[in-house]
Amino acid sequence: MAKFLAVYIGTATDAEKAQPLDRAVEQAGMAAWGRWMEENSGAILDQGGPLGRTKAVDLGGIRNARNQMTGYLILEADSHEEAAARFRDHRHFSIFPGDRVEVVECLEMPAA
Repeated sequence: MAKFLAVYIGTATDAEKAQPLDRAVEQAGMAAWGRWMEENSGAILDQGGPLGRTKAVDLGGIRNARNQMTGYLILEADSHEEAAARFRDHRHFSIFPGDRVEVVECLEMPAA
């Protein structure tokens, strides 16, 4: 089986992120997310979690940076299509204010 990194993407502004969700929506969303995690538990290698602030490092040094990544998860599947299909109608964008999930194949390091 191949390994895949799923990255949750959201474009909400910092101000929008600071606004609390309606408690009932939040509870329903977390319950639905938990069910999704349970339904897909056989494929999940690392449950991941939310992502915080970003630092960028390059030849110029270290600086604060911004991106649209809000969380991650690592899973395995027989194909890229199968891995991506697990996120169809995911709670990230069907309940919570997320935009999409990007699924990236984790490749093996080439032998030296």
